[in-house]
Amino acid sequence: MTKGKIFVLCLFLATVGFMVEAQDTIALPSPRYDSEMSVEQALNSRKTVRQFKAEAIELGELSQLLWAAGGGMFDGVTSATRTYPSAGGIYPLGIYVVAGWVAEVDSGIYQYLWKDHALKRVKSGDFRQPLASVALRQGFIAQAPVIFIITANYRRTEGKYGQRGRDRYVPLDAGHASQNLHLQAAALNLATATVGAFSDGGVNRILNLDDEEPILIIPVGRPLDE
Repeated sequence: MTKGKIFVLCLFLATVGFMVEAQDTIALPSPRYDSEMSVEQALNSRKTVRQFKAEAIELGELSQLLWAAGGGMFDGVTSATRTYPSAGGIYPLGIYVVAGWVAEVDSGIYQYLWKDHALKRVKSGDFRQPLASVALRQGFIAQAPVIFIITANYRRTEGKYGQRGRDRYVPLDAGHASQNLHLQAAALNLATATVGAFSDGGVNRILNLDDEEPILIIPVGRPLDE
């Protein structure tokens, strides 16, 4: 093979590789920093819902929910930080999206890349039903168009705070992030529920987790009684 043909082949492979990478990473719309609903209204309207309409979630709504749950912000004091407080500024949480019916997003499992405000594909396909099955067969989970899973790398916080970090600080982090998600959903007139009953091993296998452990499952959709 001549040098010219080798160059063309390398260029082709590089282009294909870039296309695959581009398809597996989805840039999200920029989040908004204001709303027509006040924090007080969101607190008063938030409730647990276990019945969802068969309607898609818009990409802008997904973007807003992810940013609220754990996106980046700048407060002018501690420089780059995230939307929820974290013990020692460690931020051990991960956020995964199980997308079943999201506009402009193929069904699949995605990891939220908060620094880039983007989604990285982990798996293709609709995994809502398998997720519901390992969550004690709670069928309403599979009805939601999108499901958020909050995970944690406990060792990151344990490295600084020991057992107290695992038992106290990481759950606090998860509570902060999940409450942000619930309130943002309320501000978008979306419904949520918090699920803590599931097989850790089952969720691990579905998400292909390695150094992380699942903490919460949060299905999101439009309330059926709206």
